[in-house]
Amino acid sequence: MRLRIRNGHIVDPANGIDAVGDVCIAAGKIVSVLAPNPEFTSERVIDAARNLVIPGMVDLCARFREPGAEHKATIASESKAATSAGVTSVCCPPDTRPVIDTPAVVELIHQRAQLNNTRIFPLGALTHGLASERLAEMQTLMKAGCVGVSNGIQSIPNTEVLRRAMEYAAGFAIPVYLYPEDYYLRNEGVIHEGATSTRLGLPPIPATAESVAVSQALLLLEQTGGRLHLGRLSSARSVELIAAAKKRGLPVTADTGICHLHLCDTDIGNYDTSRHLIPPLRGHQDRQALRAALAEGVIDAVCSDHQPHDDDAKAAPFSETESGASTIEVLFPLLYRLVLEKSLTLTQAVTAVTARPAGILGIDQGTLSVGAEADLAIIDLGRSCTVSREQMLSTGKNTPFTGWQLTSQVTHTLVHGRMVYEAT
Repeated sequence: MRLRIRNGHIVDPANGIDAVGDVCIAAGKIVSVLAPNPEFTSERVIDAARNLVIPGMVDLCARFREPGAEHKATIASESKAATSAGVTSVCCPPDTRPVIDTPAVVELIHQRAQLNNTRIFPLGALTHGLASERLAEMQTLMKAGCVGVSNGIQSIPNTEVLRRAMEYAAGFAIPVYLYPEDYYLRNEGVIHEGATSTRLGLPPIPATAESVAVSQALLLLEQTGGRLHLGRLSSARSVELIAAAKKRGLPVTADTGICHLHLCDTDIGNYDTSRHLIPPLRGHQDRQALRAALAEGVIDAVCSDHQPHDDDAKAAPFSETESGASTIEVLFPLLYRLVLEKSLTLTQAVTAVTARPAGILGIDQGTLSVGAEADLAIIDLGRSCTVSREQMLSTGKNTPFTGWQLTSQVTHTLVHGRMVYEAT
């Protein structure tokens, strides 16, 4: 389809664009940006006046539950939710069932993704079966189409195993994605250690469970070389460690989840299981530190950390429920709320879900460059909505933002120049 998007407010941080203009698309590619192209003939014109036009968003961590937990969600259901939110590229952790530690699982995910209009970039397992005992066939997984290796949310208690894994990955220039958590300091906890955990009588997870693991990973990075990404940071001390490491020139990047930019442990109230998250919601100062780090570029990107669950998973007492929230559909509206609150500029918000995560993954998405794949989203920044279970397209309705009034709504999403979502 030959398409012209006319008079949109184009924000493309990868190319330093923040201006009003047209985007022309043909054969699935970007033909021109900004400058009117009088010779371009279009089959369809979309008037994007007063709307935002950005590259399709890149989500660094989202679980679509397939294979292995199709009773919670599927690639088909969550792809619909993602594209309705302008997310066109998703990185999925290896903790599916079976684990992404063989080329067959990688191929299955790619085949399902091709049928459902979302680009899925899987991470391969760092250790076999994520059991933290012996190394996975990392190079084989990369050849099969993985973009890096990870141990999911399973920590590796044996630091010698972690060291060898990082050394092996560095030897083949394989990026390592770690969720930083010390196995022993977590100690079966379910909530941030503080006044709220004491009031509720729930087993706590101290902030040092994260910061000790961050420090360990950075020290091993110094020793082994390679490239490291630390995902879903939640504490102020971790931010300080990352800032110092970047100042020293270490090749490390980091992201945080969208929930941790808006919620604190006090928001759990009286055992609100929709806010049972791992990493746990931390204190107000931690939340403010994450916001500041994102604005300063210490934290490179924001992910949804989307984890859809069936209702039963959240229906037990807090400690017995499964952690995680369904968040991919509110990723941009929650980021835009930070823009309205003056915590971020619009360009900073867009960068955190386009150019920077694409750069971390080493993929060609997250840009509106001429000749690039035409993955983009058109967003009406003036349209508001109230978050509700009934309006969610994700199979998982376990959102901690029910009842929140949010501003900005995606009206169109394109993948490879094809219209995969259009608001009614």
